[in-house]
Order: sequence, then C-alpha cells, then structure tokens
Amino acid sequence: MRRLANFYKLIQNENMKIYYRMRTWIMLGFIVLIPPLVSILVLLSGGDDLSNWSMMMTESYILFVLITIFTVVIAADSVAGEFTWGTIKLLLIRPWSRSTILLSKYVSTLLFALAFVVVAFIVTLFVNMIVFSYAGNTSELSSGMGSSLSDWEYVLMFYLFQFITLIIIVTFGFTMSSAFRSGGLAIGLSVAFLFAGNLITGLFAMADKAWVKYVLFMHLDLTSYIDGGSGPIPNHPTTLGFSLAVLAAYFILFNVVSWTVFRKRDISA
Repeated sequence: MRRLANFYKLIQNENMKIYYRMRTWIMLGFIVLIPPLVSILVLLSGGDDLSNWSMMMTESYILFVLITIFTVVIAADSVAGEFTWGTIKLLLIRPWSRSTILLSKYVSTLLFALAFVVVAFIVTLFVNMIVFSYAGNTSELSSGMGSSLSDWEYVLMFYLFQFITLIIIVTFGFTMSSAFRSGGLAIGLSVAFLFAGNLITGLFAMADKAWVKYVLFMHLDLTSYIDGGSGPIPNHPTTLGFSLAVLAAYFILFNVVSWTVFRKRDISA
C-alpha cells in the first residue's frame, strides 16, 4: 500500500507539471471551442438537413488528430524536457527507481489523453444535439455498410478504436522522448508517424507479400472493422484480433526500448 501511495504521489506530481502550464488549457480550449464553431458554420451554410451523429463523427475525426498531437507534445516534454531543463537530476535523487518515475510519466500522459477524449466526446455529443437536435438511436452511421449497429454503438466503437491508435502513436512518441534528449525530434517523428500512416499503407498494400500484414502502419486504422470489413489493408484481409495482436507486439517493443534506454541513460552530461 505504501508503494502504491508513493506512486500515486508521483502521478500527482506529473499531473501538476502538465496542468499548471498555460499551454494545456489552450489545448483544452481548442477541443471545447472547435465543435460549436464547426457546427454553427455548417448550420449557417445550409447544412440544417444533417444529423447530430454525422456532424459528431466529422468533428471527432478532427479532434482525435488534435488530441494525438497534443498528447505527443506532452509525452515528448515529459522525459526530454527533464533533460533539457536539467531537472532530471533532481528527480532521480529522490527515493524512487527510474522505472517507477518513467511509469508515472507514461501513466500521466495517457490520463491526459483520456481526459481530452472524454471532453471531446461530451462536447461533440451535446453541441450537435443542441444545434441539429437529437436524431434518436438510429442506424444512420452504419447504413449501407452491411451492419446493424446503432449510432450509439458505432460512435462508441469509433472512439474506442481511435483511442487504441492514439495510445500506439503516443507510446512511440514517448519512446522517442526517452531515447533522445530532443523533445522537438520526438514530436516531429511522432507527427510524421501519424500523417504518413495512410500513405505508407497505400504503398505497402500494392506489394503482394505476406510480411505486409506485420507492418505497424497497416493496422493503425481499426475503424475499418466497425462495419464488419476485412481490415485496413487493401487486398490483404485481416481480422480485428490479428490487428490488435500486431499493435500489442509493437506496444510492448516500444515500451521495452523506452524502459531500457531510460534506465541505462547517463544523466551526468
């Protein structure tokens, strides 16, 4: 219990570092303000025939990209920032192991992402219910896809799959932050990782090779499984279980690299 209490204090300390900075609240402002602005602009442009569900999905796509970038920034600064400002020495002289310190930073980063995703869900849901009125629990989003999912089920699955993808990209950014002392490099690589995914998927999908199924980029879009599709890789059918297994393998790999580098890093420089 004492170790758990100490770990909780570490997470509190990391959360203070995150939420005491103005940039965090500016980020949150974007998440809160974008949905009503987009919805009102669409309504004024003659989009009053749209449903609250379709607008919620459109805005959620935008917000997930922003939340991923914001969380990568937090992850990069979480470790690399300590080395940049020289505060890592003050942190490591405390009676906590390096693994515990790194874990607290990682958990705090994921909690940040989860909090922003919850805010995005609540804001997009209620804003569009107010602006476009509630269309009921129909099957509009899954119509024409061979699926009988209700709109509530579709949206919840979308958020779950997008959050899994977010975790993988943020974990990659966290690994880069641990491996290099440059937060900018970690952010740049992670953002490239995010936006290059579709391009790389399209290029690799043209290769008629079995190894294509094991490339990380090919499994970042799990939303293709919502409508009962054959996976995110064109011409290479996969199952949801297979994609999750591939992502889990890379997730473990990234964390092993992150923990190994951080535990053995020389902080005297």
